[in-house]
Amino acid sequence: MKEVSVQELKEKLDSGEDFQLIDVREDFEYETSNIGGQLIPLGGILIETEKISKDKPVVVMCRSGKRSAAAIMQLEAQGYTNLSNLKGGILAWQAEIDPNINVY
Repeated sequence: MKEVSVQELKEKLDSGEDFQLIDVREDFEYETSNIGGQLIPLGGILIETEKISKDKPVVVMCRSGKRSAAAIMQLEAQGYTNLSNLKGGILAWQAEIDPNINVY
């Protein structure tokens, strides 16, 4: 499974790179803290595959990287080849990029 660090994600965001960021946490987690990804909770990831691009890179994130890894495994079984897991999730983002973001 491909991974990207929070530093690599920040570079993608800052440079305006064309990619999709998918957040697989639950609604209440997303409301507490998010970095602008599209919310598709893990439980519905296979129901909402039409929302996930196959034509450009996709970074999948969650709180720590475990649920996003599970989402990627499910999506790769559906034929996706353009997915990367955000290593460390929102916890790593808070620790390394934005100490002011709320985590739980």
